[in-house]
Amino acid sequence: WSSDDVRVLERIQRRVLWLSTYMVHYANHVRPNVDGLKVGGHQASSASVVSIMTALYGMFLRPADRIAVKPHASPVFHALQYLRGRLPEEALRRFRAFGGLQAYPSRTKDIDGVDYSTGSVGLGAVAATFGGLVRQYLTDHFAAPADARYIALVGDAELDEGNIWEAVTEEYVRRLGNVMWIVDLNRQSLDRVVPDGKAQRIREMFGANGWHVINLKYGSRLKEAFARPHGERLRRRIDDMPNAEYQALLRLSGAEIRKQLVTLPDGRTDSLLEAMLGAFGDGEVRDLLANLGGHDLTALLEAFAEAAAHPDSPVVVVAYTIKGWGLPFEGDPLNHSMLLTPAQIDVLRAAAGVPAGDEFAGFAPGSPEWRLLHRDAAPSPPAPAREIPEPPAALSETYAGRLATQEAFSRVLSTLSRHPIADFLVTASPDVATSTHLGGWINRRGVYSHQAMIDYFAAAKIARPIQWRESPRGQHLELGISENNLFLLLAALGLAGDQEGQR
Repeated sequence: WSSDDVRVLERIQRRVLWLSTYMVHYANHVRPNVDGLKVGGHQASSASVVSIMTALYGMFLRPADRIAVKPHASPVFHALQYLRGRLPEEALRRFRAFGGLQAYPSRTKDIDGVDYSTGSVGLGAVAATFGGLVRQYLTDHFAAPADARYIALVGDAELDEGNIWEAVTEEYVRRLGNVMWIVDLNRQSLDRVVPDGKAQRIREMFGANGWHVINLKYGSRLKEAFARPHGERLRRRIDDMPNAEYQALLRLSGAEIRKQLVTLPDGRTDSLLEAMLGAFGDGEVRDLLANLGGHDLTALLEAFAEAAAHPDSPVVVVAYTIKGWGLPFEGDPLNHSMLLTPAQIDVLRAAAGVPAGDEFAGFAPGSPEWRLLHRDAAPSPPAPAREIPEPPAALSETYAGRLATQEAFSRVLSTLSRHPIADFLVTASPDVATSTHLGGWINRRGVYSHQAMIDYFAAAKIARPIQWRESPRGQHLELGISENNLFLLLAALGLAGDQEGQR
């Protein structure tokens, strides 16, 4: 990308912030409301990911990629799809209306190409991750193209969900090179500023489980300030700052921020930091403090490029952001359900360069913004699918006398393993293959592993009732003990026809 590309992205970013915010405003204050009840929306939570999603859709995503967008970023997703020509203007006017665009991305109810429903917090990111495993399986078994990437945009509070960590620690997942998570680290949950040290724990947890971790904390302007004489004092001051103090500073004027930054705990003034900040005006000091990596388009593109350079492991980008970025209530710990007033909307519209009366304006066809957003706007057609043989109308097995259900299931699978349809069957279990009578199937079809593993028992000629042969041709997926992982993997396998073109 070039500096011109970044300038175009900045203009797109401003329009996305405006559209995603106005969409919610329109639903609450403009559209006829018979009962007068608040429609609601999440303007602040959407704003924190505007830069991230602009960089993704503007420069990074390819047609074959799949993405799970965090629930509260639904307006940003719809705004981008509208600007990419995949959604009519009228749909934006029906956000959160009956039969209209959903409050959370929905692959069954939304009309603009949602890959994963994410309304149930924590599930969407894992569904996308197992989508990456399914694509890897299809590549190994049916020569599906290996160019698709599976991306999940998650909020930092979403990482409180236990099923997230069950997936992060799963052995299959830590070997996936086509998965990238982006953590929207805005340091706020629904009700509060998150506890200190959470960012470090997040990085350590991912790193300990084999993920490549990219820490995107500072934007380019802050990095330039750190490089100035005594700039390390500013960095240390921000690094040592509690989350609550940082959020509180965002609510102050530039002059007040300057005073707070240079005041030591004992009340004395840090004269060296004061001198260093003297090169910046009050407005610049405020902008400098807010220059986080998750809102710096160049830093985001660099992080995504680094992620693409690690194809042998999953990647997590921990992107520091501000909840409510660019809005009057940015950083307010209670801004989760706040809505801009009509007067504030007018100010935001003017700042976005949108003329009154044309609030849903997109970009003119052929403009630099339009060209960038339409570079790969068409979804990728699925690869040609292999035709599935007709399943047998009956099985040759006889089941005389009393028979346990699991034993009957085992016999059915054993019979099917010799039928042509067997190539299209997949089994999965959370470390209970033996007790669920999958041994016969595994002996015939093997265990799936993207890399062939040495069977040391077979090499030593040690007999075992189950031959645990792990290879790219195996058809049983053996998970750790996690029912959440099992059912989300089964969901991903079930969606393979829709998502990947191969049932």
